[in-house]
Amino acid sequence: MKIGIIACGAIVRELIAIANRQEWDYELTAVPAQLHNRPEKIAPAVAEKLDAWAGRFDLILVGYADCGTGGRLDAMLERYDHVVRIPGPHCYEFYGGEAFERQQEAHLGTYYTTDFLARHFEGLVWKGMGLDRHPELLPIYFNNYTHLMYLRQSPENDQSERARDGAERLGLEYVEVDTGLDELERRLVALVNEIG
Repeated sequence: MKIGIIACGAIVRELIAIANRQEWDYELTAVPAQLHNRPEKIAPAVAEKLDAWAGRFDLILVGYADCGTGGRLDAMLERYDHVVRIPGPHCYEFYGGEAFERQQEAHLGTYYTTDFLARHFEGLVWKGMGLDRHPELLPIYFNNYTHLMYLRQSPENDQSERARDGAERLGLEYVEVDTGLDELERRLVALVNEIG
């Protein structure tokens, strides 16, 4: 089965690692991770990639959760055959699994970061949200947060120093957990097996 993967730039490394481990016959293209700061642009960007790939694959995996699109991504995907997205509201949930659920239950005001987001904190969070130019926005954006949880997918790509620095800059208590890729891989394999 030939698989196309249209991925959020924030999870490309992880999707490649899983696809290679599963020995899938696949091709991957990415959508810029910066669109998370403008979620209304995610569905049109994915649709553009899907239109370019029409008819080339037996299955197209969309490497996104809902990611703040408010259902617009799923509504757009209904127009396409053999296209499925990773189930879940956002990547923090499908990386973190039970650890995410426990943290949410204990501390609803948690800001989550991944290997990618920690590595690109300066550009995607600090500058991307305008905090470098308008520090007065910090309490407006983060007033209801109490913790920053770093979900480490890959020990060899450890970003804990950057994540800890991000927590300090945001004035949040720092927590970290090793998540690996097991939950994400389980969901992807189930999607492929369901279609295949």
